[in-house]
Amino acid sequence: QVPLVESGGGLVQAGGSLRLSCAASGRTLSGYAAGWFRQTPEKEREFVAAINWSGANTNYADSVKGRFTISRDNAKNTVYLQMNSLKPEDTAVYYCAARLGPIATMSSEFRSWGQGTQVTVSS
Repeated sequence: QVPLVESGGGLVQAGGSLRLSCAASGRTLSGYAAGWFRQTPEKEREFVAAINWSGANTNYADSVKGRFTISRDNAKNTVYLQMNSLKPEDTAVYYCAARLGPIATMSSEFRSWGQGTQVTVSS
């Protein structure tokens, strides 16, 4: 497992933008696929976006496609989630996850998780 630390959450108005970061603490993310998930008290953890180890392949939930972009900088051992055109329904705790192996979209396939960062979108 690799320790992950998220940052960049906060309060933003609808239509605004935020960029989340996920840094591997003291370890390399080389060879790891990564993903972002989100959860609210009312819903189970849901997939948001994923990226393979090189950044060449990405996958998005339909609800965020065209608005969110996942990327990574392997030299900085960091994965990003750029969120544009935010909506109140994007409000959730966002979690970063990593796994050795190919890109994946199910939370059960990831072994390393961050502590989460709160994103709140006001209407």
